[in-house]
Amino acid sequence: MLCIFGCSNKTEPVSEETPSADSTDENVVFLTNLQYQTAGIQLGSITMRNISGTLKVNGMLDVPPQNLVSISPPMGGFLKSTPLLQGMQVKKGQAIAVIENLDFIQLQQEYLDTKSQLEFQEAEYQRQQELSKENVNALKTLQQTKAQYQSTLARFKGLQAKLRFIHLNPENVGKGSIQSTISLHSPINGFVTQVHGNLGAYINATDVLFKIVDPEHLHAELTIFEKDIPSIKIGQKVRFVLANETKERTATVYLIRKEIAEDRSIGVHCHLDQEDDNLFPGTYLSGWLETSALAVPTLPEESVILSGEKKYIFILKKRTQEGVYFERKEIQTGNTELSYSEIKSMTSADSPNAIVVKGAYDLWAAMTNTEEEE
Repeated sequence: MLCIFGCSNKTEPVSEETPSADSTDENVVFLTNLQYQTAGIQLGSITMRNISGTLKVNGMLDVPPQNLVSISPPMGGFLKSTPLLQGMQVKKGQAIAVIENLDFIQLQQEYLDTKSQLEFQEAEYQRQQELSKENVNALKTLQQTKAQYQSTLARFKGLQAKLRFIHLNPENVGKGSIQSTISLHSPINGFVTQVHGNLGAYINATDVLFKIVDPEHLHAELTIFEKDIPSIKIGQKVRFVLANETKERTATVYLIRKEIAEDRSIGVHCHLDQEDDNLFPGTYLSGWLETSALAVPTLPEESVILSGEKKYIFILKKRTQEGVYFERKEIQTGNTELSYSEIKSMTSADSPNAIVVKGAYDLWAAMTNTEEEE
């Protein structure tokens, strides 16, 4: 090919016609008839094709709230022991820490005292009921006994609930098993992401001791700016790459939030098409969201020449006895799909059947070769 264009002056006969003014135009390239036939150039026109638009998006991997838990002690206490380290895997129900506090003993003692009082008052209430049937006691005495019994019963049930809340079994306490420690258990399967506190440290009930995440249902949380909201629909596909990978992954738009943030953006919740337990919440991602397919002006991708940051096509300018003149034209392109590129700066009426759809790189080589010779 280089010989065809580089040696054209030696192989073509000298024309008696006056050289065209087009030969001095840097955007015009000339081919003799022989060169034109050898290059196999084909002409065509802009055609309308359905091309899916793409929207550049950024976001991060996240988990639903139910898959991320913060664990705090039900009551304040000293951290006696824990086997957890960041990154460790835990199972649902697994003991993850032991908290110690003398207040636990006091609560159990109060429960046992109330239990004894309740047993006595229940028996007394039953006795007063029997006496009342025989009109032996006063009605006021029965009512007082009933009130004391019901008050103690309510207090007993409240203490039972407190014991269960701090993971102590009231039945074991009722048998006299009093302990100064309680155990914390993992409520989900997952991995430890945060560990706060050290052995001997006092942990308040409002302090987060551990964070555990279940990565089984990771999703992609995209940030979409206000101007692009109308083009987002549930069911659209997203192609993305994680910050620490080169592998392309896919997801599907599942939920679009209905509140615009202060930075004029919304969150779009996408389900991963293929889940991966090795992924981590918080990983940044960048990708492309495929918007609805629209009929747009297109040209074959091979007809578009990329030079630096600019893109060009070649258009048939004119034919003469000497040969054929082609003009280089800068264009703007959009999305590309199935080897066709969207042409934003032209329509099908601009240059019908006069655009080089095959052989554009040959013309580019000829133009580049001519510029080097000059």
